[in-house]
Amino acid sequence: MFVPQSYLVALLLMILCMACWGSWANTFKLAGKVRFELFYWDYALGVFVMALILAMTLGSWHGGEDAFFNNLTQATGSRIGYAMLAGTIFNLANILLVGAIAIAGMAIAFPVAIGAALVIGTVLTYLVDQTGNPAMLFAGVALAVVAILADSLAYKELSGGKVQVTKKGLWISIISGILMGSWSPLTAASMADGGGQLTPYTSLVVFTFATLVSTFFFNVYFMQKPLIGEPVSFEGYLQGKPSWHVLGLTGGFIWSIGTAANLIAGREAGFAVAYAMGQSAPMVAALWGVFVWNEFEGASRSAKMYLAAMFVFYAGAIAVIANAF
Repeated sequence: MFVPQSYLVALLLMILCMACWGSWANTFKLAGKVRFELFYWDYALGVFVMALILAMTLGSWHGGEDAFFNNLTQATGSRIGYAMLAGTIFNLANILLVGAIAIAGMAIAFPVAIGAALVIGTVLTYLVDQTGNPAMLFAGVALAVVAILADSLAYKELSGGKVQVTKKGLWISIISGILMGSWSPLTAASMADGGGQLTPYTSLVVFTFATLVSTFFFNVYFMQKPLIGEPVSFEGYLQGKPSWHVLGLTGGFIWSIGTAANLIAGREAGFAVAYAMGQSAPMVAALWGVFVWNEFEGASRSAKMYLAAMFVFYAGAIAVIANAF
């Protein structure tokens, strides 16, 4: 099994996680006008398939007790249960986040959901795995929260200040954030030292299997009763272009690689540190938005100033968190 043996390798893995988590949504943009509910089937399948590939290659490297299949057979039911619950919670949080953005917009849904997830997830994960310097870790989290708020203000300016705050959008954002911050401590618990613990690769496979299975419940429900827009049928998926099926799978591959990097780095750096670093992914997403999608072309000076502040605070957050282990 491949695991990082040094600070530098763990840091590079956390940066890879951040890049993947901040980049996978580009595949949805490239798919065009396809509904997210339809795109999500291929995404969920891609997440699981890549987890299996990683587990049977890097996760089985050199064999031994920690090799994927050996680790899976010796794992206790409670450890598997933690990882499965984590995957189910993540899946619901992810679907709700997309709905919240559609209803309330990036300026509201993003800071509420991702900000809550960052704080809750880091605190709860640190309680499970108290690795790293807590002062540095939470100082970095505070800087990241400020960066998220600056990002929110930039998008608010981009919309001309026309941001409608609805109770529905706000509550969905809050629920999504709470759920999104709850899966990391569960995966950390599945891998904590003790009898029958999972390796990062096994935990990821169980996690993504639960994500795929729960998609048949959550996604079917939201196809019939979407948070916004008209209901969609499964026929739309079957009639979809091959290109967006490929993009959906690719999006899942990218997210799964990022999450594998996060869990593997967590073994060396501490799971709370790795999670907090990974949640700096919005900075990567903003870079895509600025330099590839031209989202801020013609934006006001104040929007660009908020955007610049976001990059500065995220850079500070990454630097501080990187020194927390």
